[in-house]
Amino acid sequence: MAVAVFGIAAVGARVAVTVLRAPLDTRGTVTFDRELRIPALAESRVEDGVRVFDLTMQRGESDLGRGTATPTWGINGPHLAPTLRAARGEEVRVRVTNRLGEASTLHWHGMRLPARMDGGPHQMIEPGATWTPQWNIDQPAAGLWYHPHPHGETARHVYRGLAGMFLIDDDAESRLALPRRYGIDDLPMIVQDRRFHDDGTLDTSTSLFQSEGIIGDTVLVNGTPGPYVDVTTRTVRLRLLNGSNTRPYDFVFDDHREFSVIGTDSGLLPAPVPVRAVPLSPGERAEVVVTFRPGERVRLQSEPTPGGARFAGGSDHLEIAEFRAASDLGGVGTVPDRLVDVAPIPETAATVTRSFSLGGSTIDRKPMDMARIDEVVTAGATEIWSVANSGDAVHNFHIHDAAFQILDIDGDPPPRYLGGWKDTVWVPRDSTVRLIMTFAHHTDTEVPYMYHCHLLRHEDEGMMGQFLVVPPGTSTDPADYSARTGHHH
Repeated sequence: MAVAVFGIAAVGARVAVTVLRAPLDTRGTVTFDRELRIPALAESRVEDGVRVFDLTMQRGESDLGRGTATPTWGINGPHLAPTLRAARGEEVRVRVTNRLGEASTLHWHGMRLPARMDGGPHQMIEPGATWTPQWNIDQPAAGLWYHPHPHGETARHVYRGLAGMFLIDDDAESRLALPRRYGIDDLPMIVQDRRFHDDGTLDTSTSLFQSEGIIGDTVLVNGTPGPYVDVTTRTVRLRLLNGSNTRPYDFVFDDHREFSVIGTDSGLLPAPVPVRAVPLSPGERAEVVVTFRPGERVRLQSEPTPGGARFAGGSDHLEIAEFRAASDLGGVGTVPDRLVDVAPIPETAATVTRSFSLGGSTIDRKPMDMARIDEVVTAGATEIWSVANSGDAVHNFHIHDAAFQILDIDGDPPPRYLGGWKDTVWVPRDSTVRLIMTFAHHTDTEVPYMYHCHLLRHEDEGMMGQFLVVPPGTSTDPADYSARTGHHH
């Protein structure tokens, strides 16, 4: 009898899933009545040759379009964070003060830097404390981002509003004829979905039927609901960031116009790639350039994502933002044919191949353990990481301190717009993605970096591992190490 009851319950659950997660379609229902908010560029000062930023994590209230103030968290303000900007070759120091009333961290997603400065779960910042990482920026121009990374609490901290962009400039990018006036024709777009209670507070509840995490029915861009952009130039560069906890997007324009992808997570592409859609899973970024005609209005939307992902919201049609072109447009008119050199790393350069299996809430059937080192990498080594999704759910994969190239997806070369430097990659169900990377020379035999699924509930539940980067000639046996956990709760 118990078996029969269980069988009926299971069928009932599947039906309930279908009912509760019918695809959402907001096309034509969003009133674009708020100008897109552009995060301020963070102020900085130079002290003894070091560029210094001051950031304060704090609580506040924000108008997120609910007719009443929504309690939120932010950095140097009530919601989201200022955009940090620095140039390759600069030494930077960030003074991060925690006024949240609970411990958190701040992780520099996509940044290549020493493990102690990474802001992962081992660099907890206690309430009232200030953490001051300092590092030298040594990587190509890119649009990175920063967000908290406390183990088991990342989803909640990001969802409340702690996220911002970190732009890196370099000489190669600055020589190109690209739109680059911040907030005018070079726009950060932090795209996040949120759900609200009737009283305007954020709804962070999840049910049995949301195994992937929170899926919102309201899209915010830079914290703006129903945003419009007054376009004054022929071409506009959008720095798209999927800052959502769970949801993948497939960005398209409502007239299915062609636009150019010029960069991915960790840098520019060799040449612009014309596309009509660009999919991004949580944590991924794309830099795109779109051309507008005088006087037109066009909407950025999200279509159902390739490969399903229904229970992560991947079956939905969503309005994102409206662009309103002026009757007279100036600025850069075309995109350069060539961008920057991206030398493919030959497979023969790899000296180590590692395999990872994503399934349930674990990697290789081992839930995250703050005291366990899973992998040990030799500084300067080139490695291939083969990442498989066992098929039970939607996953992606982010590696700290590494910019990788995608070798293949189920044996096929990646689409051209994924032909550059990445730090986060979609791993479709029942698929294997092979990545190649050369690790930097920041070494530490105590403090690890992370690799994990960037669907934040999966990460919080244990789909994360730890790796050390150690000096050449040092043991690479994980059994010889345990993570320094002095800062962990």
